[in-house]
Amino acid sequence: MYNPKRQLTQEEKEILEGKQGETKAKRRECLVRYGDIFGAKRRVKVTHKKGHLVTSFGLQLLTPIYPLMDELIKAGLVSEEGFTCDPRPRDYQNVTANPLEKLVFNHFRYSTQKHYEEQLKKVGRRDDKGFTCTCYLKENGNTPEKGDIISWAESSAVVFANSVLGARCNRNSGVYDLFGILLGEVPEFGFLLDEGRKADYKVIIKCSKLPEAQILGSAIGRKVREKVPYVIGLDKWLKDLPDEDTLAYLKDFGAATASNGAVGLYHIDKITPEAKELGDKLFKEERKEYVIDDEEIERVYHSYPVRWKKKSAKPHKCFIGCPHLTLKQLIDWTVKREEALKESGKKKLVIDTVLTSSPHVIDEFKKSEYYLRLLSLGAHLSYICPLRYIDNPLCHSRPLITNSNKLRTYTFARYEKDEKILALITGKEKY
Repeated sequence: MYNPKRQLTQEEKEILEGKQGETKAKRRECLVRYGDIFGAKRRVKVTHKKGHLVTSFGLQLLTPIYPLMDELIKAGLVSEEGFTCDPRPRDYQNVTANPLEKLVFNHFRYSTQKHYEEQLKKVGRRDDKGFTCTCYLKENGNTPEKGDIISWAESSAVVFANSVLGARCNRNSGVYDLFGILLGEVPEFGFLLDEGRKADYKVIIKCSKLPEAQILGSAIGRKVREKVPYVIGLDKWLKDLPDEDTLAYLKDFGAATASNGAVGLYHIDKITPEAKELGDKLFKEERKEYVIDDEEIERVYHSYPVRWKKKSAKPHKCFIGCPHLTLKQLIDWTVKREEALKESGKKKLVIDTVLTSSPHVIDEFKKSEYYLRLLSLGAHLSYICPLRYIDNPLCHSRPLITNSNKLRTYTFARYEKDEKILALITGKEKY
């Protein structure tokens, strides 16, 4: 038996000794070792018991996952309140793929998708539409409350839950999120402790207008890496939570901090719950300062590499919605496209454009007048993870554009500001 660094309770000892089964003993040992690495002194109960899994895709290369899932199923381990998952990788109805691309998707990349989804169902996946990276939105029904302990791993969801909701979760890896959900406990360290939530950086915004969330998040993520930033100055433009525009801005901002750096928690002065409650008490005694002005935003924006073979190529596709779009964002993008098409004198978009959102948000959007208006412009609406689509090597090599800094970071997609995206997809501009 593993000899842990901290003293165990009698219950923990019995589990590790295998008295509740070998499978549960191995899962417990994984979490104990995990906590020991980071100096956890105890374990704590998961209080928001509806989990979220980052590993939602039946990738052929994830060969250790499938026998592990079979072992969990055989041992009868099931999530108490179920869990949501990251987005599915395929949607041929709304995101086109040629026969060769489909062959790669179906038989090489995601050949075990159906089998894996059945495995997930047996350990607690309860919602056939619960595939999204924005599980925390009200439409998706998985929203922790302030102070809740959760066991998630999706980086954009973790940083949102920690920062905007005030929940407590470390940046776990895939599979560890599932172990925490099934056992109902996690090691207490990092963002689960008050001291771990204090700010290492004071970030002062001195811009003339609200910076684009994706670029501001990128700038801060690159600067602070895994540290905690406290951002001052955004309250000039952002309304109090739960304003829909503020939620959307912080969703995209946080995803960029997490992907362009490794941020798992940020504070926005006078906006996010802990910043409103504690203010400058959240600063560590020793902290660094980072000033962001218009010039710094432009410097960061122009630093992004263009990794296309031909930089002036016409984009094959445009992806908007990484992380998944909110209902308000879907409506706003529909209106913006209508207005931009009128200005360009065209009736349809000139680039194959895919907006991605969660299945539940899409259902709500379909009830509105904007759904048919969006489709009439030639746009597509899908529930997929754009990253998983571009993961196909045949798609990866195509010239793709996006307004997502996360997608830019992990793929060869070319990042553009929202205004530029609108100009390109409506034919007002070309490369």
